[in-house]
Amino acid sequence: MVCVDDKRQIQALSRTAPNLPLRPGSPKRRTHDDVRHATTTLFAAWEVATGRVTDQCFQRQRHRHTEFLAFLKLVAKAYPRRQLHLVLDNYGTHTHPTVTAWLAKHRRVHLHLTPTSASWMNLAEVFFSIITRQAIRRGSFPSVPDPIAAIRRVVDGWNQRYHPFVWVNDADDIMVKATRKRTSGTEH
Repeated sequence: MVCVDDKRQIQALSRTAPNLPLRPGSPKRRTHDDVRHATTTLFAAWEVATGRVTDQCFQRQRHRHTEFLAFLKLVAKAYPRRQLHLVLDNYGTHTHPTVTAWLAKHRRVHLHLTPTSASWMNLAEVFFSIITRQAIRRGSFPSVPDPIAAIRRVVDGWNQRYHPFVWVNDADDIMVKATRKRTSGTEH
């Protein structure tokens, strides 16, 4: 089982002035403004049993079914000759007719869509938070290849020492939260 998701709109942002270095008793300082460059989209596939990650960045400004299908083919190639179950959200590109036609020809690949507002069930989201903290959040990137290279370093480092995530709640508690009916502002 592999959790698949995409992180869109990763912007290459560069600061208008260089960061000021740390000094005793003073935190690192930087300007509040930045210059916005182009964006990239990161696709990631998180193998639940091992924690191994397959990823791909696209530098295109658009997020279409063609990019998703290209990544789907990469994931299928990474896991040859076995049944492949992919957990992902119900974004429209995942059910596009071109994707559906490809899946009909590749019967070993099965998509399992999470319910709306249940992104927490997809472990690729957890990995994206790691990528954000370690590669993107405080970076200064003058061009799109720079955040892609930072992401690549984190993924390569992760795949050298990968491990699965472990749920801290038991399945019954998780299912209660997943199936709880939501009403406007009455439940927390």
